[in-house]
Amino acid sequence: MPSLGALDRTAGNLSRQIAEALREAVRKGDIRAGDLVPSSRSLAASLHVARGTVIEAYEQLLAEGFLESKAGAGTHVAQALAESQPVSAPEPIPELTLEPAPKSGLPGRALAFAQIAREFRPLAPIPFAISVPIGLTAPGDIWRRLGNRLRARGPGAPTGYADPLGALPLREAIAAYVRRSRSVRCEADQVIVTSGTQQGLFLASQVLLGPGDQVWVENPAYRGVTAILENIGYREGVIRVPVDADGLDVEAGIDRAPHARAAFVTPSHQYPLGMPLSMARRTALLAWARSWDAWVVEDDYDSELRYEGYPFPALQGLAPDRVIYLGTFSKILFPSLRLGYLIVPRNLVDAFCGARVLMDRHPPTADQHVLAAFMAEGHLERHIRKVRNVYSEHRRQLIDTIEALLPADLAWIEPGDQGMHLVLWLADALDDREVVERAAREGVAVRAVSPMFAPGRDARVLFLALEGSAASR
Repeated sequence: MPSLGALDRTAGNLSRQIAEALREAVRKGDIRAGDLVPSSRSLAASLHVARGTVIEAYEQLLAEGFLESKAGAGTHVAQALAESQPVSAPEPIPELTLEPAPKSGLPGRALAFAQIAREFRPLAPIPFAISVPIGLTAPGDIWRRLGNRLRARGPGAPTGYADPLGALPLREAIAAYVRRSRSVRCEADQVIVTSGTQQGLFLASQVLLGPGDQVWVENPAYRGVTAILENIGYREGVIRVPVDADGLDVEAGIDRAPHARAAFVTPSHQYPLGMPLSMARRTALLAWARSWDAWVVEDDYDSELRYEGYPFPALQGLAPDRVIYLGTFSKILFPSLRLGYLIVPRNLVDAFCGARVLMDRHPPTADQHVLAAFMAEGHLERHIRKVRNVYSEHRRQLIDTIEALLPADLAWIEPGDQGMHLVLWLADALDDREVVERAAREGVAVRAVSPMFAPGRDARVLFLALEGSAASR
């Protein structure tokens, strides 16, 4: 295969550069339809990049139809491109123009959605797989009993279309719970039941942002946030703000985009690195929001699982008029329960409700009533205490095992004091994506943190989820 040329390592996103270089080689005819492309390992070695970078480029080209792969036959330039490739001629003919690049028949957004589908595939229940509960922590027996009681009501059970905000008994239970446990200031009429945090993030982005707006996002950040914003038209407006030991660097955000419309943050337990937002930074963030009439979207994931000391109260309790608060039951109960919630200022309730109606009308009704009963009877807080004890023990054993087995100059743990995962920093000689690939071949589902950073940041960090770990292994 002809040379793809040098990569611009200062421009970031090397996988996109590799994909574009291959597209250009196909368009120019340097690579022909049916040609075998190098293996990911071979091309990575020749370009001096991580193999995972080449794999990502190949996956994008497979989705676009530029490449096709068959088991045992390797990866080839798609035969369908033969008709669109230029024909060699002894002399250029100025009047002729090259045909545009072949299309897959789908808009670019559809191809981006296909890539997201590959990123968010569920993991098997193997060691360190995220969202795989430990052992028997899911409250199955109690949940089934409450569900059976609801169904036994027969014609009196909830039926038909329901309130888009969610079932009132559940909204009342959520409001009471977050007031008590997270110092959130709200009433039931400010609670909107969602199908999990992801839907809450999507609703917030739809309601709060307008054309041309800028939005702060932590660097690194949860891919679910950046993927939403990039695919609803804010790719250029996303301002990645660095984090340090005190969490989001608010001054850096103000320097880069003082007029941003919103900030998406994880102040209790930064995702994925784990540090809390310091009180000084919290004060600065809320002062900025008030000064510029901006919104703060607070994802309070994992707030129930703090193992040492006392957590900071939610940001929402400090500024209920500027903060949109998100919570979820999927992690603390079981991931298949797609129920979460938003708590919004009263003047935004109608806007969020309308956006919810257009999306899926209302959340599943039966599970809401089961969860409302689960909370009203005190099962949730008992369950949280049980889960906290189980995860605390697994966390301690995992930290002890890693520190005993891994040399400190090769990798070191960032234990944190909250949540369902640990952060493992790797030495410069290691590539976190390569480690992920090798671990997967051994049946271990660690996750690379480097893709959660903005392009240009060279980080080597692994994300170890406690959910899929087992103390006996």
